[in-house]
Amino acid sequence: MRWILAMAMCFGMGASAEEAQDVDLAELIQPSGEHQLDEYLWVKRPIVVFSDSPADPRYVRQMQFLTERLDELAERDVVVLTDTDPTVLSPLREKLRPRGFMMVLIGKDGGIKLRKPLPFDVREISRTIDKMPMRQQEVRDRRAEREGS
Repeated sequence: MRWILAMAMCFGMGASAEEAQDVDLAELIQPSGEHQLDEYLWVKRPIVVFSDSPADPRYVRQMQFLTERLDELAERDVVVLTDTDPTVLSPLREKLRPRGFMMVLIGKDGGIKLRKPLPFDVREISRTIDKMPMRQQEVRDRRAEREGS
């Protein structure tokens, strides 16, 4: 937990202070531990970030990208799961089989939507999510709710 807060402080957050208060860092970014993808099915879009070490420059850069735009990830129902210990065969490592650094975007339906061997910025991740039919429906539903209120 402390490392998450320290990371956010080191990298800074692109969101304003007001937006940052709305985003719970500990809920949005979590160590993968014993998490299973099934627990997020139809609820969240996991982004899983693997590395062989938390000091890997690609891992550091990916986490910087993610923490700079937490508000955009939260808006898209994203949860970030991190795994930097290749000696522990976590359920996510077993299922996704990373080799060194890897970033994986999983859709709410449980399918792999994006797999990258290099850091990917939130703008590109957001574009990928926004093209998903489920995300487009969520946007339409929210728009209809606002217009109906």
